[in-house]
Amino acid sequence: MNFHVSRQAAASSLALAMAAPCAFADTTPVDTVVVTASRMPQRAADVIADTTVIHAEEIARSGAGSIADILARQPGIEIGRNGGAGANTSLFLRGANSNQVVVLLDGVRIGSSTTGSASWNAVPLESIERIEIVYGPLSTLYGADAIGGVVQIFTRKGEPGFAAAASIGAGSDATRQASAHLSGASGGEHAVSYAIGAGHERSDGFSATQPGAFGYNPDDDGYRRSSASGRITLALAPGHEVGAQFLHSRLRAEYDNGAGSFDAYSRQDLNTAAAFMSNQLLPNWRSTVQFARSEDKSGSFTSATASGASQIDTRQDEFTWQNTLTLGRDTLQLLYGHRKESVESSSTAALERARITNSYAAAYALRRERHLFDLSARQDRSHYGDKNTGAAGYGYQFDGGLRATASVGTSFRAPTFNELYYPGYGVPTNQPERGRNAELGLRYERAGTSFDATWFRNRLTDMIVSATPCPDRRDGRTGSCAYNVASATLEGVTLAAATRVGALRLRASADWQDPRDNASGKRLARRAGRHANLQAAYVAGSLDTGAEWQISGERFDDAANLRRLGGYGLLNLYATWRIDADWSLLARVNNAADKRYELARAYGTGGRSWFAGLRYGIR
Repeated sequence: MNFHVSRQAAASSLALAMAAPCAFADTTPVDTVVVTASRMPQRAADVIADTTVIHAEEIARSGAGSIADILARQPGIEIGRNGGAGANTSLFLRGANSNQVVVLLDGVRIGSSTTGSASWNAVPLESIERIEIVYGPLSTLYGADAIGGVVQIFTRKGEPGFAAAASIGAGSDATRQASAHLSGASGGEHAVSYAIGAGHERSDGFSATQPGAFGYNPDDDGYRRSSASGRITLALAPGHEVGAQFLHSRLRAEYDNGAGSFDAYSRQDLNTAAAFMSNQLLPNWRSTVQFARSEDKSGSFTSATASGASQIDTRQDEFTWQNTLTLGRDTLQLLYGHRKESVESSSTAALERARITNSYAAAYALRRERHLFDLSARQDRSHYGDKNTGAAGYGYQFDGGLRATASVGTSFRAPTFNELYYPGYGVPTNQPERGRNAELGLRYERAGTSFDATWFRNRLTDMIVSATPCPDRRDGRTGSCAYNVASATLEGVTLAAATRVGALRLRASADWQDPRDNASGKRLARRAGRHANLQAAYVAGSLDTGAEWQISGERFDDAANLRRLGGYGLLNLYATWRIDADWSLLARVNNAADKRYELARAYGTGGRSWFAGLRYGIR
């Protein structure tokens, strides 16, 4: 069934938000502090952009094998995956591709410069304190690739006193998990805060492919992931602080490459390190400087010999200087950024290049009683020229807990190194993709009750796709190549709600979307026209039980919409028993109905599975 989001449908959905009964509570409470939407801490009530926050407790009880499993339960997000939790994973945010979403880890950009996407399968769950998802274009704040939105992952930080946390668990497919964390903070003029942790998990998995897939092998394809992270800050004087942080994660995941005695596997290393300094230079002027490096190292091993190994490493070095000036109730931000991307490849010398981007940005936030107004502009200078982006948003708070918002913004995605330089495929003259987004939103909240509705329309031009035959014939190529020949429209409506009735908590979201190629009229691959999430939790004394239902309509595995992926519904169940203030037991069953489904054609997905764990000190 094809679904088109008309203006009438959008208006009806927004009207529904106004007429909704007082039976829902917000998924992101107004007293929650959000950082990503404006690059500075703000109350959720003052944020114009559509935002979702996932807290530590939800992550802890998820029993998930990967961060993608948690994100798939949030509004506006779908995933595609070539096998189990350790396999290559794509994330679609409001219909945008993985390479059209910026991913940050404690403010440090992560991802591969050759594919343009973050390595979701390498991000360790045990280090995460919370996740913020901001929907819509944020190129004015974060530069290239923030077309669909930004996902920021925050790791644990030290708090006053001393805290210890640990967990162990086991589950289906011989899954095992263990982690431990220590954190704390001292008082006094030169206070020190710290947090350090490590974790390990492994699973025998299941077959990554199904009969008919390229390289099909019916053996189990397992994974193991080890990680360590740390953060320390020192107060030099009141209003002045320095600090450093790091994260290392190594993932080894098996995949199918045909029958044989050697189990093919990939190895993914994700490394981040940053040093930062924050200074209150004047009562109304805070300056923050950060030096950061992130590495995405990807290796593939198909035999025991050197000829069966290939390695592609991306390194990103960033310097960011952010100045925040408080002007009465308003805020002005001035930003300078310098980013250098470099690639090393063991098998493709043409990819061994570097790219430097210098950025200048300004953002102004005005708050006047019932009125909210944000305005931002940015220029990014790189070898592809100067790219200017801008955004404006307005919000008005009505009586009775109702707020209306409207925003517009432009964005762009820089061509990846593969799209520029890969032999026989890349075209050095490819230009950035461009996006123009408009959205309207209504939010109702009163006495613990809320309902959110958002309509968005994002038109993308100069999209880079595989063009056959290649329009660029300068090197005599006759096959396909990456080229700026496509345009698409991402349009949809998202409704989100939750409620608390006594000990019962309910939460739901539904997305109606039409991510479509403008030239062919076909829906973009692996994106459903409709998907939804329903969650219910009940607390009875020390027992917390819950159920989750993930629903997705049909999708297509190809741009021509010939290979259909059927719709599905997944039921997940969990229970947590709090033994005392520090200890708790978790039990979870995923895909309780043992539903057969596909996230990518001919790739395996998990059937009914269970996980049980013992936790100490998890907040």
